Amino acid sequence: MGATTEIPGVKKDAGGAGASRGTEFRKPELSFWQIWNMSFGFFGIQFGWGLQMANMSAIYEYLGARADQIPILWLAAPLTGLLIQPLIGHASDRTWGRLGRRRPYFLTGAILSSLMLILMPNCSALWMAAGMLWILDASINVSMEPFRAFVADILPEGQRTAGFAMQSLFIGLGAVVASALPWLLTNVFHMHQAVGDARVVPTTVRLSFYIGAAVFLGSVLWTIVTTKEYPPRDLEAFRKAKAEKTGLAVNAREILRAIKEMPETMRKLGPVQLFTWLGLFCMWLYFPVAVAHNVFGANDPSSPLYKAGVEWGGICFALYSAVCFAFSFALPSLARKIGRRYTHTVCLVCGALGLTSVVVIHDKYVLLLTMVGVGIAWASTLSMPYAILAASLPPERTGVYMGIFNFFIVTPEILASLFFGWLMIHLLGNNRIYAIIAGGVFLLVAAAMMQRVKDPRTLSVQDV
Repeated sequence: MGATTEIPGVKKDAGGAGASRGTEFRKPELSFWQIWNMSFGFFGIQFGWGLQMANMSAIYEYLGARADQIPILWLAAPLTGLLIQPLIGHASDRTWGRLGRRRPYFLTGAILSSLMLILMPNCSALWMAAGMLWILDASINVSMEPFRAFVADILPEGQRTAGFAMQSLFIGLGAVVASALPWLLTNVFHMHQAVGDARVVPTTVRLSFYIGAAVFLGSVLWTIVTTKEYPPRDLEAFRKAKAEKTGLAVNAREILRAIKEMPETMRKLGPVQLFTWLGLFCMWLYFPVAVAHNVFGANDPSSPLYKAGVEWGGICFALYSAVCFAFSFALPSLARKIGRRYTHTVCLVCGALGLTSVVVIHDKYVLLLTMVGVGIAWASTLSMPYAILAASLPPERTGVYMGIFNFFIVTPEILASLFFGWLMIHLLGNNRIYAIIAGGVFLLVAAAMMQRVKDPRTLSVQDV
């Protein structure tokens, strides 16, 4: 497991930095543990995301935020991703040094993210927490975006589905552990917050963030140390092209040009992602409170029953992350049998059925079954679109296109944050369960639109 992933078949140049002019090679297949090593950093990245998703609203409230302020405070995440990921993707496409192409960004983002995770729960004012969230989101994006391109860089086409599925595995595992950590510290390790200022972040949350900082940095360092990268095919030409194209304005023009020349597969995958993430955001925004109102029958947010319902919604979220972790093992085999396009379609339908069935469920234990479908859809969303996309991208633009692909994720999040409240008031009657049903409908639309997508490579038995 700990063996370094070497890149055989690459002829070194005189300085030992990369391939000589005209060197051609076929990417070798990697072992299970080599793919594990190169994906392990995603465990730390998702650990950071998981802590943020589960605790930032509470941290804001500890620091005095009103309920109506929280959606705007959360806009940092999509806006940061919208700006950062294409720029980092473009920059990493044009980087080569001692650490390689993507690994310098893994390391930089991990160091900054770990620092912010340590500082975040110690904020003494709301404006400090909001500012640190922007920095934390930017730092996580610096680490995360190149990881998608990393799979396309290192793995041959036939193993990319397995590579992205392995990332889904670590995303699911990281989310489960991070979301449950404060509860574990309280109920398993019996750590409790001393009675005092209600505006102080609880000890269990602060310690969880400290642990998250260590896990984030340690996981990314594991990938950096154990996995090497391919150098550019023609290092001299690469350096010359980089020297000719520098500056923010030039980079912006290159990104706009890449958008204009977007591959057809990516153009058709984009709407699939947009409707998928609209559905997921409906769930994330309203599922816990829908459970409190519609399953637990609580109307007063200050009642113990309401608190219990929201907590049970959190248990449901932990379950779908666990299903994501487990189902990730089955994804490559399923894609081999029915193809990546149909695999993703079936998984999205499972998620849609899970969300829409909530309307007829009034038992909290039966409610857990709906999360099986959501977990299946989540695992596929984190892997299948990227596996299909990677096969359609030119190698020299993989990073920037992976960043641009993020537009189809952050755009629906921004739209949902800004406008879904209006829809709830004027069209859905503030009924949270209708928002969950709308999420299921969006997933069904995404599944239908997936049939328009043509996978650039039809998988055979030996391809996965």
